[in-house]
Amino acid sequence: MEKKRVFIIGLILLISLLVACSNGAKKSGSDGGGTSSTNKEDRTLEIALGTDMVTFDVHDHVNTSTESIHVNMFNYLFKRDNDTGEIEPELVDTYELIDDTTWEMTLKDGVTFHNGDELTSEDVKFSLERVAHDSNLLDHINYNQIKEVEIIDDLSFRIITHNPEPALLNRISRIGSAILPARYIEENGMEHFLKEPIGTGPFKFVNWIRDDRIEFEVYEDYFKGKNEEWDKVVFRIIPENSTRVSELLTGGVDLAVNMPPSDWDRINSTEGVSLAQETSNRTLMIFLRSTEGYPTADKKVRQAIDYAIDNQAIIDNILHGSGVPTITRVAPGNFGFHEDLYDTYNYDPEKSKELLKEAGYPDGFEMTFHSPRGRYLQDAEIAEMVTGMLSEVGIKVNLEFLEWSNFVEMRNAGENEDAFLLGLGNSMFDAANALDWYNYERFEGQIDYLNEEVEELLEAAEQNMNVEEREEQYKEAQELLADDTAHIVLHQESINIGVSDRIQYEPTMDEMIYVETITRK
Repeated sequence: MEKKRVFIIGLILLISLLVACSNGAKKSGSDGGGTSSTNKEDRTLEIALGTDMVTFDVHDHVNTSTESIHVNMFNYLFKRDNDTGEIEPELVDTYELIDDTTWEMTLKDGVTFHNGDELTSEDVKFSLERVAHDSNLLDHINYNQIKEVEIIDDLSFRIITHNPEPALLNRISRIGSAILPARYIEENGMEHFLKEPIGTGPFKFVNWIRDDRIEFEVYEDYFKGKNEEWDKVVFRIIPENSTRVSELLTGGVDLAVNMPPSDWDRINSTEGVSLAQETSNRTLMIFLRSTEGYPTADKKVRQAIDYAIDNQAIIDNILHGSGVPTITRVAPGNFGFHEDLYDTYNYDPEKSKELLKEAGYPDGFEMTFHSPRGRYLQDAEIAEMVTGMLSEVGIKVNLEFLEWSNFVEMRNAGENEDAFLLGLGNSMFDAANALDWYNYERFEGQIDYLNEEVEELLEAAEQNMNVEEREEQYKEAQELLADDTAHIVLHQESINIGVSDRIQYEPTMDEMIYVETITRK
């Protein structure tokens, strides 16, 4: 009997230990029922992304989801205020327009990099001239307007452009304008920086396990003051929609991006979580090759594809009504927005067939269509629906899905075939950035679209310091592009993020995830 009693007591202790370990293994934001709790002691913020970061080289990507991670580690000379829409100084203290090609600026004193080095004008010169002068960098095209950065003293400098640059402040507030540590990179090399990056932002790098997670920890000496909400931030890479939803509902993550419409009601009806929504500055498009020899080089073929696609049906059936059809990628809230080209679309299958016949394809033709899976809201489902619509007019589509990094590599190498699905944001909030995607030189060998009248308008607008004239030039360019059906513009996206009730979070139109604005309840 004594042995039996000892055995029972030992068994109870073992079960208690296992239960304690199981609870300890759960994220502190999860309760016994699997939904998020409001544990104020958990100071780790976990965010589920659909795709991995591309690189830590701020100048060698044009990827919004990558930048949404970077913004928590790097700072910019200027940044757009999401409440007012105004471009406001961030690292800059004072600034003045000297003439049409020269801005003079002074940095805030006391800003330090994560290794303790002080931010100086040398870092600004290194950062901006690197991307402005190196044509091999992906973001070079957005900064080659900068001729040089002239250093006045440790904190003061001048940015000199080749020509008048009306959108310079917008430009140096966008993707690719983070300020890098000049001395750190010069002493250790760029390869070392990419493995052990440092910035001036509120959080500093800890670890990056590709296709799994990126880990940051709070920077104690951040110039705006240490973040008091979070000790650690973890960006988890979870490509599958169903897995991201499950992680949110069971308390495994605090935020989960790109929640599929089929789960919106489920998320909102589950205790402890909710859906946060906002209009995105992103437009989903199908880019068509205009390279000689491709059917899509013919305007009538491009128009036929456009008329075969029912934009509103995609929004209603796949996106649960969350999206706005459009035939321009310059969205509301951006300089140069053309209202007449927004909230409208072309759809006429019979006209599509007529155009194909006129183009010499009475029985249709065969084409390859590349699409990412999990990068954009319902991207795979949209690509499949488009494929079905095109088949109705006789176009046989070979649909190819690619993991995001492979998709980016394919495009950058110019190995894409007839068409690819791509969602474009606009971190400048200016038509200069949106319409630069129609620049022939920038995408020669990848898209090869050339409209000389559009090129002339864009070049003139880029240097026009007269605001009213510049706006009209961009509107005229959009009209020409719509008439020529340069590419297929589908819709302006919405942002749909699952949020744990243990935190306070509001999405922003630029799709950045500003951890500094996220608080524990």
